[in-house]
Parts: sequence; structure tokens; C-alpha cells
Amino acid sequence: MIPVRQILTPDDLARFLEAPACAELLDFVNALNEAIIGVKTTDQIEDSPVIQKLLALLENIKQTNKEIAPLDTKSRFGNPAFRDFYDKCEAQLPIWLTDIVLPENTEEVSKYVQESFGNRHRIDYGTGHELNFLAFLLCLYKLEVIQREDFRALVIHVFFRYIEIMRGLQLSYWLEPAGSQGVWGLDDFHFLPFLFGAGQLRTHKHLRPKSIHSEEILEEFSKDYMYFECVRFVNSIKTGSIRWHSPMIDDISGAKSWEKVNIGMFKMFRAEVIGKLPIMQHFMFGSLISFSGSSTSDRTAHGEEKCENECGDHSHVFAFGQEFPDCCGIKVPSAAAAAAAEAQTDDGSLAKPRKIFARPIPFD
Repeated sequence: MIPVRQILTPDDLARFLEAPACAELLDFVNALNEAIIGVKTTDQIEDSPVIQKLLALLENIKQTNKEIAPLDTKSRFGNPAFRDFYDKCEAQLPIWLTDIVLPENTEEVSKYVQESFGNRHRIDYGTGHELNFLAFLLCLYKLEVIQREDFRALVIHVFFRYIEIMRGLQLSYWLEPAGSQGVWGLDDFHFLPFLFGAGQLRTHKHLRPKSIHSEEILEEFSKDYMYFECVRFVNSIKTGSIRWHSPMIDDISGAKSWEKVNIGMFKMFRAEVIGKLPIMQHFMFGSLISFSGSSTSDRTAHGEEKCENECGDHSHVFAFGQEFPDCCGIKVPSAAAAAAAEAQTDDGSLAKPRKIFARPIPFD
């Protein structure tokens, strides 16, 4: 079956947070995190046949990105060529998944992969899209395609490879941060690589959370630890001090240990990703990840209302303090797009960073 949206009201979200599907997602994240505690990205990890097939799938996606060049639009907003990339992947996914899942599961599983690229209409990307890739992996685990002994390679090789490819999409098509300014992400787009990256560092005897402020440490250890790689990437596309352009990451660096960061990240994932209606209203459920919303959800989940902001067919949602029914945020250019555009000015200077205020987070 094709997954459909089921969470469209605060009541739906409250019910979901107590449902087995929510527990499955959180338990899966926790199990993946436990599998890579103390493991370096560069460690030798054997790939099972299914891991190799997943890496081949990701390579196909990467090659499609290379084949479809961005259009010269003179705009800092999302590049329309992303829609061509999206459509080509959508057409090819059933073929690419042939060696991974049975035909009767292809339609359902491919939907999660498709949604993990970003939003075709708005040309944006956020933690909700990242969550879809996690859901894809959970589906494979529930289908017993993936075994528990694959978890380490699943994170270190497959998930981190997915993040690398998404960075490529963000840089080539200038995907906009979903939700106006990526408010649910630590770097405008992602959350889970920070969580898993903190897990990698959890048992390190010398490196501390405050180490992110050292350029030498970031340069030396980014190849070994995803957390440092994420911070290095943010610094590469934003100007000024991390205290200004990424205050949440800066705030987290004050934690006493990586264990506190890792545990705090998991709590934050539940509260700020799984627990947010603006994100979960777009998540879809089928037979493998199952949840039924209210009767209102059932009537609107199949696209009876079209959003005037071109973010897809769905009903407007007033969620957690939203003043207007702008359910998907205001279009904001990506930091990569802004930096690239500014770099083309006569003097080569970049815009000054904006000061952003972050709310307290659960790390101490």
C-alpha cells in the first residue's frame, strides 16, 4: 500500500506519541545509536550483501544528481532542476529496489526513499525528510531484510553516505531549509548525524564537546567522527563565529561530556522532531509503519486541499503557536546559496552573520 498522511491535528500527534509506531521509531534510533558508540567512521566494518545493495542504491541516486545539472536561474532559492532529479528518481526507484525488497513491498518502501530527498514542490529539505530515510531503513528491518548485526554498518556506511549525498543535493540544487529557517535542525537541514556523531564520541577519553571550537581538531578528526564533520560543514558554508550562526550547536558544546550530549540529543529528537506537528503532519504511514489518525485526518490525508504555498496537497494546520496557517514555513534561501551568491560580488566578501536566539535544550 502507498503510505498516506495521518497526523493533521494536535490530537492526532498526541495519540501518535503514545502509539506503537512512535515507540518503534524511537527504539530503532536508540538501537542504531547503541551500535555505533565508540566506533569511528574510518573503522573497518564488514558490509553484508544487503548493505552493499543499499550503497549501490545510494550510488544510483548520486549519479542521477550528477546527470541533472542545476539551471542557471540567477536566484538564491531552490533550483527547479531538483524537480527533474526528483522525477527521474521516482521513476527509477522500483527498478533500483528490485534486489532489496519483494515486489509487493516496493510501492510502500519506495515512497519513504522518495520523500527522503526533499519536497518536490517547495524544493526544500528538513529533518522530516531525513526522518523518511530512517523510516525506509526501519521498513527494511521489519521486513527482515536488515538484521540487527547490520546496524553498525547501516549507520556508519549507509546513513552517513545518505547524509553525504543529501549535502550534494543541497549544494547543487540549493535546497531551502524546510520550516522557514530550519528551526528543527541543528544545521538548517539535519539532526540525526549529530545524534549518531555524539554516540561515536561517547566513550572518547580526550575529545570533549567544547572541542568543536578548535579548527585544528575539526580538520583532524572530521574524517573519524560525524559530529565534527557536521560542524566543519556548517562552518564551511556560514560566515563568522559558530556562536552567531549556529547558537544551538554552540550551546551544546558547553555540556560536560559526550554522554550528556548523546542522551540529550535523543531527548531533543523526540521533543523537537517526533513531537512537532509542523514536521509530523507530513509523515506518512502504511502497513509497515502503521498509525491511524482521526476521521478528520482520514478525509484530508489524501490531498483534498491544495496549499497555496505550493508545498503539496494537504489541509492547513495551526500548530504549537503558529499565528498563520503557513504550515510549511516561509521560503528562505539556503546558506550555501547565499554564500555562493555573495562570493560572486566584486570584493568577494560575504554577508555578516545574523544573530539567532535559541531556546534552552536538555543537556544538563
